[in-house]
Amino acid sequence: MAYLNATGLLDKNASYFINDTHIHHNGTWTWIPSLPYLNLTGNRGGGVAHQTEPDPASSISRDDAAWVLTATFIIFTMQSGFGLLEGGCVSIKNETNIMVKNVVDVVLGGITYWMFGYGLSFGTARGSNPLFGWGSFFLNADEDTMGDVYTTFFFQLSFATTATTVVSGAVAERFNFVAYVIFSSVNTIVYCIPAGWLWSKRGFLYQMGVIDIAGSCGVHLCGGASAFLAAVMVGPRLGRYDHSDAPLPMGSPTTAILGMFMLWWGWLGFNCGSTFGIQDHKWKYAARTAVTTIQASIGGGIAGMSISWYKNRQLEIGDVVNSILGALVSNTAGCALYTTYEALLVGTVGGTIAVLTMPLIDKLHVDDPVGATSVHGLCGLWAMIAIGLFVKADNLLAMTNGRSGLLRGGGFYLLGVQLLACLVVILWSMIVTFILLKIIDKFMVPIRMSEWEELVGADFAEHGFRRRGAGITRATSVLGFQHHGHDYSTIPVQGDNPCHVSVLQRLSALHSRPGSRLSSAIAKISKRIISTNDSQNRFANKISIIDEDEIPEHFVHPFGSLGPAASRLEINRRVTSARDAPSSAGSGSRVWFDAETIP
Repeated sequence: MAYLNATGLLDKNASYFINDTHIHHNGTWTWIPSLPYLNLTGNRGGGVAHQTEPDPASSISRDDAAWVLTATFIIFTMQSGFGLLEGGCVSIKNETNIMVKNVVDVVLGGITYWMFGYGLSFGTARGSNPLFGWGSFFLNADEDTMGDVYTTFFFQLSFATTATTVVSGAVAERFNFVAYVIFSSVNTIVYCIPAGWLWSKRGFLYQMGVIDIAGSCGVHLCGGASAFLAAVMVGPRLGRYDHSDAPLPMGSPTTAILGMFMLWWGWLGFNCGSTFGIQDHKWKYAARTAVTTIQASIGGGIAGMSISWYKNRQLEIGDVVNSILGALVSNTAGCALYTTYEALLVGTVGGTIAVLTMPLIDKLHVDDPVGATSVHGLCGLWAMIAIGLFVKADNLLAMTNGRSGLLRGGGFYLLGVQLLACLVVILWSMIVTFILLKIIDKFMVPIRMSEWEELVGADFAEHGFRRRGAGITRATSVLGFQHHGHDYSTIPVQGDNPCHVSVLQRLSALHSRPGSRLSSAIAKISKRIISTNDSQNRFANKISIIDEDEIPEHFVHPFGSLGPAASRLEINRRVTSARDAPSSAGSGSRVWFDAETIP
């Protein structure tokens, strides 16, 4: 069964519903002028239930609901993937901050989507129109409709939080955390309006026949455009383009790859769940979606690795990660419609776009640490264009309303409406993001960190979290510990067990003959711990001001026998000898303690 759209074109040998009247049409294309508002019921994804018969009692079966809910559970793991990916791309002094922002996106983005986001997208009360919905605010469905409503709400909620998360990576390492909290709360408005245009039956883009099955435009292009504008407004990181526009080293490539794998896994739920069920013919589309999603990512990965090897004679982690993600974004809009060959091609082009355009963004001095503009924005644009080129009209669910892409003999209409959708979503996202950030920056709180906060890192400045090897000691040695009336010198170094550090310091100061029992040595210093009441307090008070990369004398002196005049060189020599010495007493090198006697 096929369905009408706003152009009034009827496909031959197809059945239609016009104002609940069934019409079967055989013959050639026919023009029907002055059609009224049309109830288009072809399933075009977006995680929205569309009726396949007029006014059914329930449009979502139990099996379909189970499929969609399970897919949504998987999609929510993408927040972990985004957090790990972004945390791996930024310096380690900001990785906790970026993870916390992903938590904020779910918590505050979730509450505002429940309050007004869903209603503006899919509300059907009086006042709803092709531009926005009305009603269903502070959503609380009754027993008769809660199955359909809550399934749709839950799935769309996962889309909404994803769109906001895209922005967090683009402004990492310099965006004020309080300002981001406010922005994340209200950024729901950026997503929910275009979602209604694309996936609500009254939306004007839906009525025109725009196809975006799993959100390349509604989620990724929307988020990518917002991310680009936010990165421009907040400005680059301090010193980012002073000497070069080459990419900065990643804080943790391993973490970034792990995040990519979690996103890869989540993307299968993201795309396959957008068929919104498995009953009737929907399970066939879900199966095809799974295969095309993998095919596209393979094509993108091959492209990214090939380009990276050609440029550098090695595989750059950023190129590999972003090429795969760019391919996934590129496939998302048409994931249920492509052949395996088309998916491979679309993914290959998408991966190439992601890798080649990231340096161009840097040449514009738009600082996007994770490449969100390229991966989500430009690849989302390509995804919509690809539908207008390659898609063939499907016969089972009428996802394309009987239309085919340009290269399939369908003419320019589908390509044209796809491009129109991209244009209006880009303009909407950038204009609304600009207004929101301007209001926050001018009337609430600066959207950018202070120079001191940026240099010492958001983990330290905004979360009181200090770790070794993050460069905080160097920063505070130049800038000091005082900022905005707060004393940051009492923040302890994270990552070590303070008790073990204390024991090792005292062991390093203990004069012991080679091969002596470690247990005996620990017993000696343990007695000192018991007999020295204030030792641990002194240790706790001083742990916050040590150099993370050295072992200073004031750690040893309260417990050991080196005395205050002992040189740091001597302390470090002893600690290094103890660390590097062989673990048995019979070796030729100096052995402080017999490791084999450890109980």
